[in-house]
Formats: sequence, C-alpha cells, structure tokens
Amino acid sequence: MKKQNHGLGRGLGSLIPNKSKAALPSPANQQVGAHTSVEAGVAQSAVVEIPVEKIVSNRHQPRKHFVQEELERLAQSIREHGIIQPLVVVADAGGQYELIAGERRLRAAKMAGLATVPTTIRKSDELERLELALIENIQRSDLNPIEEAESYQKLNDEFGLTHQQIADRMGKTRPLISNAIRLLSLPAEIQMALAERRINAGHARAILEVHDDAKRMALFKKILAEKLSIVDATHEARTVEVHRHTRTVNKDPNIEAYEAVLANRLGTRVSIGRKGKNTGIIAIEFYAPKELDAIMAKLLGDESVG
Repeated sequence: MKKQNHGLGRGLGSLIPNKSKAALPSPANQQVGAHTSVEAGVAQSAVVEIPVEKIVSNRHQPRKHFVQEELERLAQSIREHGIIQPLVVVADAGGQYELIAGERRLRAAKMAGLATVPTTIRKSDELERLELALIENIQRSDLNPIEEAESYQKLNDEFGLTHQQIADRMGKTRPLISNAIRLLSLPAEIQMALAERRINAGHARAILEVHDDAKRMALFKKILAEKLSIVDATHEARTVEVHRHTRTVNKDPNIEAYEAVLANRLGTRVSIGRKGKNTGIIAIEFYAPKELDAIMAKLLGDESVG
C-alpha cells in the first residue's frame, strides 16, 4: 500500500512544473541576505526592498481569519529582528505588486511601522498565484479546514482542475482532497465552528456520516455540550444512521461486494439499497461538477465526456 503523503516535501519546482529556473546571480552579487532596490533591475531570484504601500493582497488569498494577538507578537518580533524570510510578489501593470506569499508578515510589518519589506519578485499566472498562496499556507499549517476546502474548491471551479489534479499539485491523495471539499456541504454554523477551531476536522467528518442536516446540527450541539472526542462523535454518528435505516446492519454480502467494486472503479462512495422486493437504488456520490464528469466518463467508457 502506498504511504499517504500529508506534506508538501517535493518542493515548488515539482509541484508547479515546466517553469524556467530563475537566473542565478553573478558571483559578485551572492552575498547572503543582501537587499537591493526594485529599480536596480535585479534577477527574479534576488531579494529587493519594496515600499509596503505598493504591495496589495493576493486576490486569491486562501486565508480569511487572522488572530490579532498573533499578528501583534509577529509585529514585535519584526521590530526587534526584522523580517527574516522575504515576501513573494508579482508585479502588475499599474506599478504595484500583488502578494503571493507572506500575508501575515505584510500585515505585521505595517503594524510595526516598516516603510519597506524584503521581497522576491517572480512571474506568475493566475493559477500559480493561487497555488503558491495555498501551498505556503498549508506548509505553515496556517489555514483552517474550511479555508483549505474553499481553496481546493476554487481550484476546481475557477481553474477547472479535477480532484486528482489538485491532489497531484498539493502532494496529497485524491480522497483527502474530496473529503476536504465535502466539509463545505456542512451547515454554515458547523463550518464556522470548524473555522474557529471549536471542533476539529475529525469531528466534522463524523458529522458528515449523518445524512440529515437537522440531525447533523443535533450531533454538532452534542459534541460541543458534552465535549465529545472524535471516537465518541463517530460512534454517535453511526448510531444515528443505524436508527435511520436499520436494514443496513444486515445488508446482503453480495450487495456490499457490488458497492466495493463500484467504489473502486469510480473512485467515490457508492451505496446500493432496496426499495422493495425486486427494486432498489444505486447512489453514487460526487462533490463537484468535474467529479461528476469524471464519473460519467468512466460509466460510459468515454474519457472525452465533460
């Protein structure tokens, strides 16, 4: 069994292929930590000082929540030690720079009263801007589960990447990406609690096992009120589902085998249930239009579908 990769250890070069390497600085300009001005026309890989008022936030910034106390601590550190790791930006036609990586550092630098910040300028298209912002935040564990899920959904909706393509870029498995996006199907109140870390992703996955929103909310409130562990929350969710449809406990082994075969073939969850003596229903789950296109292509044997 292939070991699941939870990190992004392959580096940006392999995650975003076919990009030309930045020009290496000449030996005369290889001093460690040397900062130059933007006007010097430095190589793309060099560090330059840019006025903070010329830098605008990344329009695809995946992180929405910033803890004020953490920003204040970072600002104090910047006052004392400066910015150790340069920000990453891309120049726009209006003479400003759009931030790719370093939103927290930029905000803290402004709080610290810095006039300029050390920055690396690079070329980047729309997709790469989102990818780099997402990758940096995931590497730093800065995104909450909802922000991460929304970023994956954005890659799917706006850039047309399938869940498998997103997984390849992020160094994760396709089921992990699909399960992350499923969190967006939870009621808004539960999503907010997850974003605020009042519950964690394990609790949210347990709630997702319940198919009725009213019952999901009931389980969510029980998790908060009784401070249920993930194991206990999962047990509660399965109890709710057993009570909802008790005949799943004694499901025909042949039916279970069919479900497993279909799930493996289609790459998603499949359930088969009976509606009467000789009738039934097959439910195939999908979490985005592109996922449906891929499932239909497999069912019809035509990879051009969608």
